[in-house]
Amino acid sequence: MELALARKNPNIPDAKHVAYSKSLILKSLDALDGDREAHRRIFSMEREFQGKIRAHIAALPAASAKFKNFNTSPFVLMFYAQSKNYTKISEIVGDILPAKRFSSMETSAGRMMEEVALPVYGWEIVPSGMHTPNSALDGRRVEGDVLKVVTLKSGPRCLNDEMSENFADNIFAHGPAWLEESGAKTLDFTYGVLYGTKKQSNKKDWHILGKLAAKLGTNNVTHSPNRQWSMGFKIGQAASSATVRVGDEWWGFLGGRSCLLEVCCALIRACVRAGASDDAGTNYEISDLKDIVSLPAGLAGANFAILQNSQIPWLLFLMRHFCDELND
Repeated sequence: MELALARKNPNIPDAKHVAYSKSLILKSLDALDGDREAHRRIFSMEREFQGKIRAHIAALPAASAKFKNFNTSPFVLMFYAQSKNYTKISEIVGDILPAKRFSSMETSAGRMMEEVALPVYGWEIVPSGMHTPNSALDGRRVEGDVLKVVTLKSGPRCLNDEMSENFADNIFAHGPAWLEESGAKTLDFTYGVLYGTKKQSNKKDWHILGKLAAKLGTNNVTHSPNRQWSMGFKIGQAASSATVRVGDEWWGFLGGRSCLLEVCCALIRACVRAGASDDAGTNYEISDLKDIVSLPAGLAGANFAILQNSQIPWLLFLMRHFCDELND
């Protein structure tokens, strides 16, 4: 018996290839050096990141932690031991702790980014208790008669079909309450992703729009999401919109053109001390990493106020997470 493969939904829009230029990133960094307001935002986020990160790290599993609390897969432990040719239990213990610390950080890093960045750019953090009208929201801002609301996910592949359905249900069911609570007349909903690109997305984010359109019905959809990353619709008589914004698009919407660069600079200042950097001839185990973090010809000696020379490769390392390709 042959199994039929699921066909791609023909209404899903294309995703543009996002390419960044290292030279343009450094040119933007140079322009940032002369922007006092940008400095204020960066220093504010730096302080907040430092405080939250220190508190989080203090609560991570310590060397004295109980093995029963790690919920470690025995199969993964065996496979990893074979790959490293281990003979002693003490060898794999040295890998379990860092792995669990990474896992713990991944569950909270996205929320930490929201809590630090949203207020700096004039947004309110929404207390989103379970089974409440605001459970789908992370941030909001009222601009004139427009209520901007956002739900945020850390990466481009965080959604599944059930979650897409739930977000569509929330907009459909609670959109009127969001407007009434704010006193605004127009709703602007964003599904935002903190890093990645639309090309890297599993496209479940777009399904929020497709499912919302189906729930609303043709008469209430003013701008179809078919082949688009946004849609227009009516809540009663209120004009409304919903948009998928991934990575750089989200940060640009939040705080303007330089927002992503400001956030990356604040993170680096909070997390990476200035000091020695890798030699130009360093070979990394990750094969393409050298090309990512190497400086363009002629820019190796450039000086910046907001970041030190040894921190520039970290900036390129971070920015690679927001594009499909990083060129000189």
